[in-house]
Amino acid sequence: MLVEFESLPDTSRVWIYQANRSFGPNELVELKEAFCAFISEWTAHGQDLKAGFEIRYNRFIIVGLDQSLTSASGCSIDASVHFIQHLEKKYNVELLDKMNVSYKQGDFVAYKSLLDFKKMAKQKAVSAKTIVFNNLVATKGEYLEHWEVPASESWHSRFM
Repeated sequence: MLVEFESLPDTSRVWIYQANRSFGPNELVELKEAFCAFISEWTAHGQDLKAGFEIRYNRFIIVGLDQSLTSASGCSIDASVHFIQHLEKKYNVELLDKMNVSYKQGDFVAYKSLLDFKKMAKQKAVSAKTIVFNNLVATKGEYLEHWEVPASESWHSRFM
């Protein structure tokens, strides 16, 4: 059951997929249509899942699931991963690689490998004040409060 992302409770589980590049305007329209179709049909053991999504900075896809009614099952999570893999192939983009870091450089969102980010931290090209995206947040509430934070307030701090 597709709902507006904003209407999901803060306890909703979230998955964040960061792209290695920005999506273009036509791709964003197609992505939104694809997510609306997928979530409208997304189920766990035959039960509808109450879920929504949003796309931020033309690069991050955030999927939220209200588990108070129906929790995600192994099969429903597998279905979502297969859907994301399909999008990776269709748009020639990386969405599942967790060994990369996105951070802000002014209004621009930069994307680097974890190894390059570590090097940049050593070279002081990024600092504890650099705004990073903590894609490890688990709930909508954490996403709203702790997703876009200074590196010092995230797991990224270990490199500073």
